Amino acid sequence: MPTPNGALLLLVPTTSYRLDDFRDAARRLGVPLLVGSDRCHQIEDTFGPEAGLLSLDYRKPEHAADQIAEAARTRPIAGIVPGSDPTAVIAALAAERLGLPYNPPVAARRAADKHAMRVTLRDAGVPVPGFHLHALDEDPEAAARAAPYPCVLKPLIFSASRGVIRADDPAGFVAAWRRIQRLLHDTRVERRARERESAGSVLVEAFVPGAEVALEGLLRGGRLEVLALFDKPDPLDGPYFEETIYVTPSRHPAALRAEVERITAAGAAALGLREGPVHAELRLSPQGPVVLEIAARSIGGLCSRTLRFGAGLSLEEVLVAHAMGLPLEQLRREARASGVMMLPIPRRGILHGVRGVDDARAVPGVEDVVITVPEGREVVPLPEGDSYLGFLFAKGETPEEVERTLREAHRRLSFDIRAPLPVA
Repeated sequence: MPTPNGALLLLVPTTSYRLDDFRDAARRLGVPLLVGSDRCHQIEDTFGPEAGLLSLDYRKPEHAADQIAEAARTRPIAGIVPGSDPTAVIAALAAERLGLPYNPPVAARRAADKHAMRVTLRDAGVPVPGFHLHALDEDPEAAARAAPYPCVLKPLIFSASRGVIRADDPAGFVAAWRRIQRLLHDTRVERRARERESAGSVLVEAFVPGAEVALEGLLRGGRLEVLALFDKPDPLDGPYFEETIYVTPSRHPAALRAEVERITAAGAAALGLREGPVHAELRLSPQGPVVLEIAARSIGGLCSRTLRFGAGLSLEEVLVAHAMGLPLEQLRREARASGVMMLPIPRRGILHGVRGVDDARAVPGVEDVVITVPEGREVVPLPEGDSYLGFLFAKGETPEEVERTLREAHRRLSFDIRAPLPVA
């Protein structure tokens, strides 16, 4: 493996599930790593800088890119990998300053903005749901009278289905609107760009019936290479949209899979994306695939652990190698089926423990059970919540076998979630 002429800059929050996986990938590939985190500058001022850690202001992408360019004067940066939508914008801006191959900043901004993405895709003829952007200080009852039903209301500044609510009639529309208003008011969105319009807007789009799929891909010089296509076997019909099981390879007909890939590639091109990871979500409507999202980043959480390529490369190793210009042959996912289950939060409360982990691990085909929420932490389900209890991983000879394995392992788990003690 060639020796890199500089470090890899990994842009992930300090709380990211994937920080350890990327660190392991860089170590295995012999790539020096610099983590651009959102750690508070006051901590660094008090305790001094930490080796291998660059504190950035995620709330101001242009300033963060300037910080990266300044840091590169003393420690050369040869590649950048973002771990989220906001950091994808920072990565594009920094790559432009450093002369590294990456997405144009305007393309990364489009992909990170739910409304701008839909406008761009619609204007390019890429199928998206019908949509309309509203300011939250509008009259919700007037907006409800104009909305199509069923419809889905989405805040612009959250991810992972947070705050996403289906409405089937005007009363449900107004209730969802008010709930999103409260969530935005009560949530302090820190360490990311927060424009007034985005924080005070709600996207209303027509509900698209049909199964949902997720495509994981890699852009190389503008060409989309599909790494995996996941089925989501649990119906995502609302009123909330908590994702659970991802299984690959997809069981949909070959012609439909090919159309998903074609539309995703067309969407990425319309947005102007050219280099790096792509994560897309699509609905398989009766009329054909409809794009819900095309993000300039890879899959979130620990879901990437279900993927292996070539001679056992992890997704993180693929992304690190690509960013650093290391040799990557045509990538092919391992032959066995694989899947992940994101463990849903059944109710709000304090997590006091998880039972049945060993029993779940004993299910044939289970690769691992990872509980990510520590005991004593409050857990909140969607649409207000923003996390899962953990992840189940499984492999098997067929997607059907993997799905059965994940469901059986989940059945063996029980979560002790109790209401918090009243405060006098």
